[in-house]
Amino acid sequence: MDALTDAELTILGLLVEHPRHGYELEHVIEERGVRNWTALGFSSIYYVLDKLAKRGLIEAIGPRTSAKSRVPFAATEAGREQCAAATREALAEPSPVRARVLVAMANSAALPDAEVAAGLAERRAALRGRLAELRAIRAAQEPLPTAARGIFDYSEAMLEAEIAWADTTLTTYDQETAMEKYDVKQARKDLYAPSAKHFAVVEVPELRYLAVDGHGDPNADTAYSDAVEALYSTAYTLKFASKADGRDFTVGPLEGLWRADDLSAFVQRRKEDWDWTMLISLPEWITDDQVRAAVAKAAEKKDNPALAKLRVLTLHEGASVQILHRGPYDDEAPTLDRLHNTYMPANGLAFNGDHHEIYLNDPRRTEPAKLKTVLRQPVRPV
Repeated sequence: MDALTDAELTILGLLVEHPRHGYELEHVIEERGVRNWTALGFSSIYYVLDKLAKRGLIEAIGPRTSAKSRVPFAATEAGREQCAAATREALAEPSPVRARVLVAMANSAALPDAEVAAGLAERRAALRGRLAELRAIRAAQEPLPTAARGIFDYSEAMLEAEIAWADTTLTTYDQETAMEKYDVKQARKDLYAPSAKHFAVVEVPELRYLAVDGHGDPNADTAYSDAVEALYSTAYTLKFASKADGRDFTVGPLEGLWRADDLSAFVQRRKEDWDWTMLISLPEWITDDQVRAAVAKAAEKKDNPALAKLRVLTLHEGASVQILHRGPYDDEAPTLDRLHNTYMPANGLAFNGDHHEIYLNDPRRTEPAKLKTVLRQPVRPV
């Protein structure tokens, strides 16, 4: 026997109570505030009636009229039995939590915090309005029988709980908004937002990073993907721990130091010859002890061999030439060729450290043509 939906059980129960036609059902549903706890529109009443009738759970009684809405229906014996069985089951079984707002919260990272807070505030206002409406409906029907009182009590409790949840969540967002959040891209725009038209010389101070070393083609070697995962899992563990201590920060973009015995390997994209050190910047207040604790916590969640290789790297690049590259990573070669073989010789500059790239987009979510990469080369006078 097919299970009854909430709408079907509601209509069937009203017909078990006593025979009714469509308009009577609509009146009772509206009067009792049924729509505060089940999705049952006026037009769907007749759809549900047809379904119940085809299953033999209700039947039309009395004289037929030309208006379908005036045809009275009553529950059959089979309908009474299934209604009773479904009611026993529904009374005893806790309902799963399937509120759509949970899906929204799971995806809220895609929105600025201010937009999430605004949406929650709008939801809270709507919930308060619904609660006021429900209480008005209840007051108009007092005194209520025990079952009806239980329905209203439950509906009010659920709305009050949702309002309390919205209050708590909004308070958390307000506190986080008030908390200063460090973002290296904003704090050091000179280093993370260069021109895409011209090479520029910048002075890069001493900075600290989470770092993992490796060798080979990043597109083919699992050691590279392990390294990136280890960096992000550790960085986010640090973020949440620091936030709990009252200092929040935005996890910086993935960065990489690239080197090869023959520098033409970069221009020619011979990736199998590359050595690399993948990086994520650290706020200055994060200590080595905090990093070790974060690595240990990340290792508890997932066994990743790169976590054992993760270290804190202090890097002082000093004078560096950089430019913003737009487009696929494999299209960097002409820009690097100009840097190595035209700009640097013309300005009397020599290499003074590893080629440095900063990946401002997530390649998993960004079209190759829209990727933005900072290309940086530490230099010294010849």
